[in-house]
Amino acid sequence: MISTETIALIVAAGRGLRTGDTLPKQFASVAGQPMLRHSYDAFCAHPGVDRVVVVIGDGQQAMFQEALPGIEPVIGGAARRDSVRAGLEHIASTGGCARVLIHDAARPFLPSAVIDRLLAALETHSGCVPVLRMADTLARSTGTLGDVVPRDDLVRVQTPQAFDFATVLAAHRTWPEDREATDDAQMVRAHGADVVMVEGDSRLEKITFASDLADARGKTGEITMISRSAMGFDVHRLVDGEDLWLGGVQIPHDKGLSGHSDADVALHAMTDALLGTIGAGDIGTHFPPSDPQWRGAASHKFVEHAVNLIEQQHGRIDFIDLTLICEAPKIGPYRDAMRDRIAALLRVKPAKVSIKATTTERLGFAGRGEGIAAQAVATVRIPEDQA
Repeated sequence: MISTETIALIVAAGRGLRTGDTLPKQFASVAGQPMLRHSYDAFCAHPGVDRVVVVIGDGQQAMFQEALPGIEPVIGGAARRDSVRAGLEHIASTGGCARVLIHDAARPFLPSAVIDRLLAALETHSGCVPVLRMADTLARSTGTLGDVVPRDDLVRVQTPQAFDFATVLAAHRTWPEDREATDDAQMVRAHGADVVMVEGDSRLEKITFASDLADARGKTGEITMISRSAMGFDVHRLVDGEDLWLGGVQIPHDKGLSGHSDADVALHAMTDALLGTIGAGDIGTHFPPSDPQWRGAASHKFVEHAVNLIEQQHGRIDFIDLTLICEAPKIGPYRDAMRDRIAALLRVKPAKVSIKATTTERLGFAGRGEGIAAQAVATVRIPEDQA
C-alpha cells in the first residue's frame, strides 16, 4: 500500500558555529529553548503534518537528546545534500510517504499559514517553495559600489520546501555526486519537474551569523512564552425551521439555533475564549450583529479571524476545552467530527481539542430544551512582550 502521509524533514546536521555561540546554532537557545525545537513544535502542531523526521550530524546525539528527549534522529552526512538524502532514504526505508516538507532548522519561526500554502500547492504540483519579493536595491560589488541589478524577476527562496516524495527522492538519487546543489528545489527542477512559488514570511529569516542570532534573541527577548487562558460563553435559542450547527458540524435535529450568523454556539464560545487570551475583546467587537454582512455567516470565519490575530502576535494555541450544555441532541455520535473540524480551524492536532457535553438535569432553559449553551476555555502561549 502506498503511504498517504505528509512528513516534515528538518535538516539540523550543520556545525553552524558562525553565530559565535558555543553550540551549533540549531541547538543554541532562542526564546528559552533550543532553536531546533521551534520548527519541530510548529510541524507537530500542524494538522496537515503526520510525522516529523530530524537529521543531525554525527557526534550531536547528546545535544539532540537535550533538545528533543526521547526522539530518534537520523544521522546525516558532510554536506546539506548528503543529510537531506539520508533523511529521504530513511523515510523510504520506513514505508515512504506521499509528500515531504524539507526545512532548515536555522529558520526557527515557522508560521502555520506558510505550511497551509505549501500543502495547498502540492495538491496540483510536484514541488513548491515559499518566496519573498526583493524590496532592497541590488547592486554588484566590485570593491566599490557596482551596477544596479534589476530585481523585478528576483525572489528570496525560503524553507520549508514541499515536494511529491517520489519526485524529490528520485532527484536526489540521480544527482551527480561531484556537483553541489544550492537547495532541493533546484535539484527537482534539474530532474525535470516544475516548482511553483507561494508567499513566504519574513519570520522565516535564516539565522547564520552572530548578528542574526542576536537579532532573533532580541526580538523574542530570550524568554519563554507566557501561557494565558481565557473563557468564552455563549447561548442561543432552539427554533423550528433552522439548521443546527455545532462545532462546525451540521447535526440532524428537529430544531436549529437562532442567531444573526449560523448561531454555532460552540464556535462562538471558542472564538471569545481565543480573543480573550490576547485581550482582543469579544466576538461582537469584531463581528457586530448590527452589520448585515454577517447575517447567516458561517461561524468558522470568526474562529479563523481569532486564530489569525493570535498568529500575528506570534502566539501558539496549546489547548481548547469545550463544554456543550443541552438535553438534546446527543453530542456523543458527533464528538469526533466536531473535534476534527475544530482542530482543522485552529491548525492544531485533534489531541489539543477536548469536547464534553452535559445536561442541567432538566433545569432552566437548556433543561426545557429551549436552547443550547457552550463554554470554552482556551490556553495560548504568547511572547512576554505581547502580554
